[in-house]
Amino acid sequence: MGPQLSTSSLEPRQRTHVLTIALEDYFHVTPLQTVIAQDRWYRFEMRLEASTRRTLDLLDECGARATFFVLGWVADAAPELVREVTARGHEVAAKGYHHQDLRSRREAFQEDAVRAREALERATQRPVLGYRLAQDWLRPQDLWVLEVLARAGYMYDSSMRLVLRNYAREPWRQFPHRTLIDERPFLEVPLSSTRVLGCDVPIAGGNYWRQFPQTLVKHAIARWDRQYEAPFVMYFHTWELDPDQPRINGVPLRQQIRQYRNLRKMPGMVRYYLERYKFTSIASYFDLEHHRSAGPMALAGAPAAGHGAAAIVAQPPDRTAVSVVVPCFNEQESLPYLANTLRSVVRTLGDRYDFSFIFVDDCSADQTWQTLHAVFGVTPRCTFVRHERNRGVAAAIQTGLRAASTDIVCSMDCDCTYDPHELGRMIPLLAEDVDVVTASPYHPLGRVKNVPRWRLFLSTGLSRLYRLILRQKLYTYTSCFRVYRRQSAVGITVERGGFFGVAEMLGRLDLAGRRIVEYPAALEARMLGRSKMKVLRTIAGHLSLLVYLVHLRLRGAPRTLESRVHRTAHE
Repeated sequence: MGPQLSTSSLEPRQRTHVLTIALEDYFHVTPLQTVIAQDRWYRFEMRLEASTRRTLDLLDECGARATFFVLGWVADAAPELVREVTARGHEVAAKGYHHQDLRSRREAFQEDAVRAREALERATQRPVLGYRLAQDWLRPQDLWVLEVLARAGYMYDSSMRLVLRNYAREPWRQFPHRTLIDERPFLEVPLSSTRVLGCDVPIAGGNYWRQFPQTLVKHAIARWDRQYEAPFVMYFHTWELDPDQPRINGVPLRQQIRQYRNLRKMPGMVRYYLERYKFTSIASYFDLEHHRSAGPMALAGAPAAGHGAAAIVAQPPDRTAVSVVVPCFNEQESLPYLANTLRSVVRTLGDRYDFSFIFVDDCSADQTWQTLHAVFGVTPRCTFVRHERNRGVAAAIQTGLRAASTDIVCSMDCDCTYDPHELGRMIPLLAEDVDVVTASPYHPLGRVKNVPRWRLFLSTGLSRLYRLILRQKLYTYTSCFRVYRRQSAVGITVERGGFFGVAEMLGRLDLAGRRIVEYPAALEARMLGRSKMKVLRTIAGHLSLLVYLVHLRLRGAPRTLESRVHRTAHE
């Protein structure tokens, strides 16, 4: 890396500061990555368009211009939205392709940086000059990143943030500065920090604004404006102007605070600074635009990453007909996530199975019924049934079984705590002598993810008790993610509601001599909405059911399968 150059030539003719904005959705960000993997992004409701337009309108009202750092994934998923950012006078720069940390993998980082720039240039038909790390900030040991970016065609980076004493030996890095890389100038634009007792404290915006007392932040920014010639470099995220974003379950407390604290105050905070100070983009402030002409670029077509219309694409015939029953109770918030997931299931498995879907609203008290029609109403092969009173998930499954017209009927959770793509492996297990295939996270080959320990203790303990009483020795009896042979299951009478009705269905099938195959599956904690399970009521209900099943067995239930050996899918 070459020598540091003077920053005096970087100053504008009038007092202006720099505004940077991360254009990303609520489910992209670091605090939620403990529960949301990148391969599940497509499942979540995409709120990016509304939050971005809200941001653009606010900038227009305040006469501000900004640099939007955008994921390449977003450019491929929503190219029209990215083009609108540039059409309304703002700069688009790269934030990597996916939201991942590649600082320890030089080759992977270079490939990702090039891929992101190409995606953004396809979308905008303009050169992309700048870059910001998708995760965390540039540490002293990461400065090789600047060399890679310069050689990948970028002209500047804005990934540096001084905090505590991480750059104590290089205090000049607090301000925008140029260096020489391969004899060419390269610009670094760090986020602004203030020095307190020899330590750097970030004041640039985003999470820091939402956590720090606003009086202190306002004072620090006003002091910067008075004392420094260098521009104040501010930032925030488009999702921070969306206080009604879905709350994701299972996120550690520290990350919940980071993601959600003071979201409702954020629009007012941003407006305060936009109205008080003048802001422009990095490229405009440092006059970078004339250094590189756009030139012709082909607008290559790119996949929409799963974010199309709500309709599930119909597939050609000549496949096994399968009905999928989805019980719904107060699931308004989960339905967009469900729609994106089912669309992927049809796209992935549609060459083998001709899916139809039966949505059973178990007398929801929220807008589930209306949202079901709004999300799936234009979709072919979807049936909607509504209970006049709440009867429980088992009754909803039975309603779906009766409404189905296919021999194979699957049931699944509305919140997708079991991945419905696994139906591709479960359905083939429904052989001629098999009546039910049930998912089993407690099988030795199954697994659980982010499920509270108390729930694991409760569920595994109950399964052990059912194992003692029933004939077929399963590892899990309480899952409602199953594949049924309709003629075997439709006549089963279930007397109990709630979650224990699902166990009763399996118990009665077992005592009726029906063969059950267990499929090792993964169970994840629900990400959206609240669990309907009431712990004490659930324990009491299962204990009552266990006593009842003992009574049925002693009374002389069929024993035709007592000598059969239960086989799992992986044995």
